[in-house]
Amino acid sequence: MSQYVSDVELNSILPEILDAKKTLLKGDGKGNDFLGWINLPEELDTKIIENIKADVSRLAPKSKYFVVIGIGGSYLGARAVIEALQSEFATCMPSQFPTVIYAGHTLSEDYYHQLLQLLDKSDYSVAVISKSGTTTEPAVAFRIIKAHIESKYGRDEARSRIIAITDANRGALHDIAVQEQYSMYVIPDNVGGRFSVLTPVGLLPIAMAGYDIDALLEGARQMRRLCMENENYESNPALFYAAIRNILYRKGKKVEMLVNFLPNLKYISEWWKQLYGESEGKEGKGILPHSLSFTTDLHSMGQYVQQGERLMFETVMSVENPGSHVAIPSDDRNLDGINYLVSKSLTEINHNAELGTVIAHCNGGVPVLHVQLPKIDENVLGQLIYFFEFACGVSGYTLGVNPFDQPGVEAYKKNMFILLGKPGYEGKELV
Repeated sequence: MSQYVSDVELNSILPEILDAKKTLLKGDGKGNDFLGWINLPEELDTKIIENIKADVSRLAPKSKYFVVIGIGGSYLGARAVIEALQSEFATCMPSQFPTVIYAGHTLSEDYYHQLLQLLDKSDYSVAVISKSGTTTEPAVAFRIIKAHIESKYGRDEARSRIIAITDANRGALHDIAVQEQYSMYVIPDNVGGRFSVLTPVGLLPIAMAGYDIDALLEGARQMRRLCMENENYESNPALFYAAIRNILYRKGKKVEMLVNFLPNLKYISEWWKQLYGESEGKEGKGILPHSLSFTTDLHSMGQYVQQGERLMFETVMSVENPGSHVAIPSDDRNLDGINYLVSKSLTEINHNAELGTVIAHCNGGVPVLHVQLPKIDENVLGQLIYFFEFACGVSGYTLGVNPFDQPGVEAYKKNMFILLGKPGYEGKELV
């Protein structure tokens, strides 16, 4: 990275970064009514955690599947953590906890047909997540699944299997949940969807999948202390990341690729893309967040990264110890020529693939940042989530945008409602 960003540049931008941090913590910048996530790891009511654990104890024994209905931040954070922690083959293996599956993130008719076929044959419970209850994709999914679960179990039992995570006082889902007497959790008014993984939005599904939400929150608390207390790059990785991103952006690096070398980190990248895409992509500004899974994508996108237009930089999530070992057997004939690898672990081979890739890309004109993870567990993921969130707020304010709104998301919705003939949209023009 030093060949692309100098100490002089880092020192020069530091006052801007510290001003952005001050704005974030003082709460006097744009979008300051959505800053509840900053203190969330410290201030989350312990009663909420107790209730989540009680719901897990109640529903897990009678549910093979737990259906999470939501879109965007209402499911991406939970899915990121769950898929980072679970076996790649979790759906094929027995477990004392339900397999978490997802709905409300698509309008594919085939998807819902296949989902209902699965639920016809299996016991399940549901979490429906929406502040308003009227967002089209999850509202459609919930109507379909609500009808199915009531038909399968009867209305009384269905009530006991549905959990609503929604607004405290208003909205269609809130009203339905009150009428039907569902178990309910609140999405705080001052926490936007893409920052909500450490609320019940993320914590309930993660706990239902069998993972330690106390350790997740403790990791977030540890990173929060680093981010809040330190004002230098050496002790505050979020400030360093925000600074590097903005320096490279000003140099014409308009695309950031979040790269992993372990496939179970794929949905961390999906969550990260929403976090940074919605936070920074506005007013004609912003780095385009992209993601790649190496070494797999080196055999598809590697050519472009190495020799295509020099418009990007990489942030590599590097995991020191994945925690497993698989031996490579020796073969006397050695027709594939890989006996030289027999004495090495797959992790060592993967790390050398990572190092070789980083060297090649740096030499090819692509700056590379490292986010170093000691391992993948709940504590580390809690740290990672808070690191990315805090850096996002600082980076967005440094860029000069409101990191906490998403006005552009409404354009497609308006057009869709006009095209579908939603009442109240008659005569409106497509945008």
